[in-house]
Amino acid sequence: MTVALTAAPVAGTAQAYSAASGTLSFSGDPGEPISGGQSYEYTAGAVQMFDVQGSRDENSLDVAIDSEPGTLWRLIVAAPDGQKLTEGTTYTGAEQWPYAQPSDPELVFSGIDNGTEKGCNTNSGSFTIEHISFGPYGYVRELDATFEQYCNGSAVPLRGAVHAVMPEPPVELAMGMNIDPEGTVDVPDGRITVGGTVTCNKPASVSLVGQVFQIQKKGTPGASYETTVACTPGAPVPWSVSLTSQEPGTSFQPGVATIRSRARADDRDYPVTADTGQQESEVTLSKS
Repeated sequence: MTVALTAAPVAGTAQAYSAASGTLSFSGDPGEPISGGQSYEYTAGAVQMFDVQGSRDENSLDVAIDSEPGTLWRLIVAAPDGQKLTEGTTYTGAEQWPYAQPSDPELVFSGIDNGTEKGCNTNSGSFTIEHISFGPYGYVRELDATFEQYCNGSAVPLRGAVHAVMPEPPVELAMGMNIDPEGTVDVPDGRITVGGTVTCNKPASVSLVGQVFQIQKKGTPGASYETTVACTPGAPVPWSVSLTSQEPGTSFQPGVATIRSRARADDRDYPVTADTGQQESEVTLSKS
């Protein structure tokens, strides 16, 4: 289920993980538009989803609760642009995007309750970060925060609190690439096969791009390649490509060639791409 919210998305967040423990509670007096004067409380483990995500720059966080079909709540808070959310700080004068100015904090609490959308066209309020602990790339380890929101000019506030302890953050993707010093060439068509191995500390789809060229007296045959390897941890995973020269009138021959290769993979847990950088080495081509 997707909730249409008047809030800027929290960009560059880590992969969603359900909280190990936590609660979200909120209430309002009669006349408060979102709570309807009722009190609500949701506990991690007793709902379908209790997720807390932080932005890579630690400027904002997003709390999402999916209680049951037709009921979902979302809290987004952010410090002024260029600032990190700081423990022990109360942020006043908060509004929802797009009305909040870059120098203002941002706050929006909204959702769907039993199929009925609950949200504000305009709002104002404040929030306090009582405790926050970040992991890699804005991963939220722990959070204790309170908030107060006035919806659509109402004088009756909604008040809430969120407490969460998240699972230990996953390891960051570490990746390596090796180029075999030996390759083969099929004479006379000049088709070569070169390759190597990739390693990783957690599953990743690794993209390899590169070029092979061979300096000869009568020309310089060369070819570019791109391939994808499903890398799994535990042992080096082989890769290979078969190529013919893309330079007109040239053909690879037995002997030494130069291979340049680069490996990249998106970290499935964090908004970052691992990159080995370009590696260059010589490969000896022998007749296949």
